[in-house]
Amino acid sequence: MHDIKWIRDNASAFDAALKRRGLEPLSDKLVALDDARKACLTQLQDAQGRRNAASKEIGKAKGAKDDALAAKLMAEVAALKETLASGEARERELDAEIKAALEVIPNLPRDDVPFGTDETGNVEVRKIGTPGTFDFTPKQHFELGEQLGMMDFEAAQKISGARFVVLKGALARLERALGSFMLDVHTGKATDTAGGYVEHNPPLLVKDHSAYGTGNLPKFSEDLFKTAGPSSELDKVLERAQQSILSLGEAIVGSDPEYGIKQIELTKKYRQEEIERIEKNALYLIPTAEVSLTNIVRESILDESQLPMRMTAWTPCFRSEAGAAGRDTRGMIRQHQFSKVELVSVTTPETSLAEHERMTGCAEEILKRLGLPFRTMLLCTGDMGFASQKTYDIEVWLPGQNAYREISSCSVCGDFQARRMDARYRPKDGGKPVHVHTLNGSGLAVGRTLVAVLENYQQADGSVIIPEVLRPYMGGMERISKA
Repeated sequence: MHDIKWIRDNASAFDAALKRRGLEPLSDKLVALDDARKACLTQLQDAQGRRNAASKEIGKAKGAKDDALAAKLMAEVAALKETLASGEARERELDAEIKAALEVIPNLPRDDVPFGTDETGNVEVRKIGTPGTFDFTPKQHFELGEQLGMMDFEAAQKISGARFVVLKGALARLERALGSFMLDVHTGKATDTAGGYVEHNPPLLVKDHSAYGTGNLPKFSEDLFKTAGPSSELDKVLERAQQSILSLGEAIVGSDPEYGIKQIELTKKYRQEEIERIEKNALYLIPTAEVSLTNIVRESILDESQLPMRMTAWTPCFRSEAGAAGRDTRGMIRQHQFSKVELVSVTTPETSLAEHERMTGCAEEILKRLGLPFRTMLLCTGDMGFASQKTYDIEVWLPGQNAYREISSCSVCGDFQARRMDARYRPKDGGKPVHVHTLNGSGLAVGRTLVAVLENYQQADGSVIIPEVLRPYMGGMERISKA
């Protein structure tokens, strides 16, 4: 969320940053709304001041036995009461308009982020490892998994539909091994490139204000899976409403049809209110543990001594992939349900950029230890996420696709999310609380890492060598072969 005061004071810089995002200037519209809100507040203050003064004058007029003046003043106070009521309603409308306008504007890119309209504008920062050579045509992960008899898309289709998979046997254990390995690295003793994160086991279902806090709502609601509470509760509401309507049927055709129709309308209204109540209490399945972890500090004032706060979690993630029709329809690259080890940091403004570099290094460390070739890309303005100021994507080499594919995205968000969550810290040298800076990154997407291991370590006979660092997690197993 952007600060309207900052926009007012830095209108040109704000519009220039939006232009780099591919958006039209918005400062004039936003400042005009804020001007209208301020004018409304001034009118309310004037009206309230006059009302208070008139109320005192009424007492004096009555004391002086001036009934005509007292009556005039009482009429004025009554009119001012209506003016205040309508003015307060208008102020709420303007507040809502400003909020609605601000909450869908993306974060502003940092000056060192390259300009671009899509992924073709991304810039390679570094490349680690050399893609291996094969004396056979490497297969894609789903071909390997199905041939091993351990990756079942058909069963998942029957259970849940497209973009799901059932992993079996050694592949199911390999996914578990990868998640445990990542957590062990990230929660180990802190160094410049690894460790220092505190493991969490956060909720997978969150309230709408939590998804709002990280920027997933309202703009990206179609990408989230939403629960509407127990279906039995909604069924009961609808059943009660239907019974009420049927019971009023006799009144409609009988002696008092006007009463019957009125009751039906009231019943329909009650039904709609109940449905809206249930909807309001709906929960969202997390698209990433970033939502749960980042919101741990919502509506808090931390001490600076608590920062940086580093958190990690290995959770299932759920995404509707609404904008991914026709993309990666085969395999595990783009699914509705997948697991991921997430990294979240909460820092001071002065340390957030250094923390961003460190977080990216922590994600890269996993790939280095697994011996997987990768490259790190600095995303351009047109390919960055909504809440990000600057993002590095880490792309792992997939020989089956003969391409690098994203496996991690590490972003620094500045105070953008903190403003939406009201998350602040108290500086150690005193002064007013300041909004924290938040960062998030994948460390890594576990399913995609499994894909990378399968494709990079595949053998001519269809078996897969297990990277040495994972063998302790696999009970000493060195190779996955068809049973």
